[in-house]
Amino acid sequence: MRKLLLFADPGIDDSLAIIYALLHPDIDVLGVVTSFGNVSKQQATENTAYLLKLAGREDIPVIEGATFPLSGEYSVYYPEIHGAEGLGPIRPPNGIQVNLKRFSHVFELIEKHPDLTIADIGRPTSLAHAFNLNLERLQKVNDIFSMGGAFFVPGNVTALAEANYHGDPVAANVVLKYAKNVYIAPLNVTDRAIVTREAAAHIESISKNPFKDLIPAVTNYYAAAYAKLRPHQNGPSIHDAFALYYMMNMEKIYSVKKTVSVCVQSDARGMSFADFRNHLTPPGAKHTIALNFNYQDFLTDFIKVMSSEIS
Repeated sequence: MRKLLLFADPGIDDSLAIIYALLHPDIDVLGVVTSFGNVSKQQATENTAYLLKLAGREDIPVIEGATFPLSGEYSVYYPEIHGAEGLGPIRPPNGIQVNLKRFSHVFELIEKHPDLTIADIGRPTSLAHAFNLNLERLQKVNDIFSMGGAFFVPGNVTALAEANYHGDPVAANVVLKYAKNVYIAPLNVTDRAIVTREAAAHIESISKNPFKDLIPAVTNYYAAAYAKLRPHQNGPSIHDAFALYYMMNMEKIYSVKKTVSVCVQSDARGMSFADFRNHLTPPGAKHTIALNFNYQDFLTDFIKVMSSEIS
């Protein structure tokens, strides 16, 4: 059983990843840290509370994280991609009860669960704050999965940068510098983690859980946004859920070990880079980067998990 602390900014793809984690029989979600990103921190908290309520898991703590990036710049949200409130056409009801915890609860969870895994699928700001506040404890974390960066492909918010690392490149560098056992799911693989409209409809038809209506609704909304950007693509790329698929299927993913940094200034702001000049693992390499995967296996796994009963 993988004990998981999620850092997220839901957002449609983050929401699908949270649902994936809640439904996966081998993942035990111990908490969700919410922050700015695709939506504001407040909206991310409300969306997370709504998803936990649907799952009947109001016991899972929600930990409020960062409001704005370490770089000090204003946050940019994407309602044209994720909808006005981050869940496409869905508006969470007001007044949902939430098991809200202070940020210090992150350190309590790490201390209590030595086998804890962290998955950071949003802007890396909150995780960077955690390293800054308690470096010793954060370096006890077994492994950290990060959805971010792009290698060998264009970015998705600029010509060079992927959204999460571009959203706070200073924080990305903090995490990459101080964390141990970082596994990166970059844009060059997550872009290919496409969930078609047909797959979403199939999930709805066979689903045995409270998310059966939400999954196709948000996926189709996401697909419509993608259709304007990439009319050739049959469905949206589910970036964040892929990071969790990677976490649970590491032996199936082709990856390499490199040392990654992120540009913080100029037109290259947010661009991730590593030394790929040879196929050997360079001395001191500390980051494992996913580079390839079997798409059909990913899609089969996604459909299976997202249509399963809550365990």
